[in-house]
Amino acid sequence: MTTKAFEGTFQGEKAVWLQAGRYEAAVLPEIGANLIAFRDTEKEYRFLREPAMDEMEVFKARPIVHGIPVLFPPNRYEDGKFPWQGKVYEFPINEPKTGNHLHGFVHNIPWAVEKFSADETESRVTLALRVREGHSVYTFLPHEFTIRLTYTLNAYGLHQHISVHNEGKEAMPCLIAYHTTINAPFAPNSQASDYGFKMTIGNRWKMSERMLPTGEFQPLSADEEKMKVGGLSPFFESMDNHYTTSPQNGRNYMELTDSREGIKLVYDVGTSYKQWMIWNNGASEGFFCPEPQMNLVNAPNVDFPADQIGLVSLEPGEIWEETGRLYTIELNK
Repeated sequence: MTTKAFEGTFQGEKAVWLQAGRYEAAVLPEIGANLIAFRDTEKEYRFLREPAMDEMEVFKARPIVHGIPVLFPPNRYEDGKFPWQGKVYEFPINEPKTGNHLHGFVHNIPWAVEKFSADETESRVTLALRVREGHSVYTFLPHEFTIRLTYTLNAYGLHQHISVHNEGKEAMPCLIAYHTTINAPFAPNSQASDYGFKMTIGNRWKMSERMLPTGEFQPLSADEEKMKVGGLSPFFESMDNHYTTSPQNGRNYMELTDSREGIKLVYDVGTSYKQWMIWNNGASEGFFCPEPQMNLVNAPNVDFPADQIGLVSLEPGEIWEETGRLYTIELNK
């Protein structure tokens, strides 16, 4: 199997490319370490939504609905306020219609490429975001820490490893999500109607008009119950929904099945992610976003036990880490 890891470009932007047999992937270090492409080159599958050349300026202005953006801290915070251990951090209100802060500070800034390499069986790249006093992120989250992200490509697909290392002298919040943007269809000869999906959801949070959790759950519809077993179109209705996760058989995942091609894309995200967001752009066919998220939306402002809502604290010197994977399974084989 041929493997490569090399610096190149993607639509004119600096990229690190990985190749391993039939698969290739590209990450954009200068735009939030976004994994912008994951492809099966033999079957011409493009699993992630990629910006076209004429979409690049729009993408750079809002790098959220392509590839796999990293959100830290993710989702919405009421009035931009983030209370933490007796202090209240002030985040910019960047969603005027709700009066909230949205999606954190790391998805649209440069990360450093630490290393990339390939051997006989796989290719890999590691990127890091080191936050110290004077860094743009430190302005809002005044802690010294490093987020390190490694993507590995091999015959089994794409593997993701992320860690957060608290290198400061005080406990820090550790809240991460991915705004993962999955193509449906991802196969060139398929239609959106060929696709059904499954997610390991639990309960659905009831949200306010400001898209903040009320602290209550709302009943799942009959269609939402189908999400637990599969076969439901990812465009069955407009979704901007927030659920708890409910791992099945020890795994937390989304599966997207192309019945025409007879192939299943599996997005296994690890059980540290206690919440699922799912957004499908108003049920517009073409892509949807199954978003694994550590914490409940607005978690620091919600009066629930930290373990229940994924409000993770890292003490000085501690490291949090989790893995994920994107791979395919051929059906009827």
